[in-house]
Amino acid sequence: MDLCEVEEGNTRFFIPVQDPDSPFPPGTADVFYNKRMEFSRDSTVLLASVLPPSTYLDAMGATGIRGLRMANECGIPVTINDRNSEAVALIRRNVDHIGADIEITSDDVNCLLSKRRFDAVDIDPFGTPAPFIDSAIKGTGRYLMVTATDTAPLCGAHKKAGIRRYFASAQNNEYHAETGLRILLGFVVRETVKYDRGLEPLFCYAREHFVRLHLRLHFGAHRADRTLERLGYVMQCPACPFRTEQSGLFPKDAKCEICGSDLIPVGPLWLGDIQDHQLLETMLGKAGKMQLGKGAELEKLIRVCNEELPTSSHYEYHQLAKMWKVSPPPINSVIQNLIDADFLASRTHYSGTGLKTTAPLEEICKAFNA
Repeated sequence: MDLCEVEEGNTRFFIPVQDPDSPFPPGTADVFYNKRMEFSRDSTVLLASVLPPSTYLDAMGATGIRGLRMANECGIPVTINDRNSEAVALIRRNVDHIGADIEITSDDVNCLLSKRRFDAVDIDPFGTPAPFIDSAIKGTGRYLMVTATDTAPLCGAHKKAGIRRYFASAQNNEYHAETGLRILLGFVVRETVKYDRGLEPLFCYAREHFVRLHLRLHFGAHRADRTLERLGYVMQCPACPFRTEQSGLFPKDAKCEICGSDLIPVGPLWLGDIQDHQLLETMLGKAGKMQLGKGAELEKLIRVCNEELPTSSHYEYHQLAKMWKVSPPPINSVIQNLIDADFLASRTHYSGTGLKTTAPLEEICKAFNA
């Protein structure tokens, strides 16, 4: 195959030549490489640099870039796996190119993770990670990292596919990006606790066409029980913007407090915080010292995530203004008005017009008109 040399972070490596005239150039090459996912790789390299794991598996290597960067930029012992022979040949060339001591395997990922355990396991498939999560949990010591690019099923646009893959029901509404993230996290929880293990989110976010989870796993039935307590539903009114959270694996019937409609359960999904805020502070302190192509964007995301409220939905700022027939003031002014009224409020990391707050709708309306 024809190759060209590219660079991410401070790692140079080879990729197959892609057709730049194609609507999706990565799909035209024999081995997959998507430049748009550099942001995701930067975030994981930065996170790993401050953890760091004792061993790391890039479970679906393709060009091997995740594993190459982990070894080269974080100094972590790395294994790169791919069952495609052309990908393995390219990985070997890239490992030789950077001169790193990296183990290369060519196995079905579920088989590999059923017989070996790594301190950190990174599942980054093309599409849904659902078929790999069970074995990934069995093969993970402490850190599980998961990418999902099938946002339509996760976010409710392809509802039946979401139910089949994640055993959850989403709605394609204004906060669907957060719903997708939390449904994926809830699915991983349900796959984890059956092994008497619990988990905690470290750094989780939704961006563009993908969701990315960085998680710490723990052993013990007690930790599993505590993790299960974080599952529940967003109960959404179909007739007005009202919603509330309800914990538990099985939703209970509830009525809208404003219009009396039957609330629709969205989930099951993860309720509560999706970030380790102390860890985010450490990452911010380290980010400027590393060579990251998307470093400035990543620092901005981390800051917003660090300030974001842990509520499981947001209000769409412009939709509220339209409903109340008001000209919306600057969103930061609304947030400050809510804070001045003794409520919590913040922006969201995945939407520039998303408003998170603990205030009821009537108080949000007052903040719009203050």
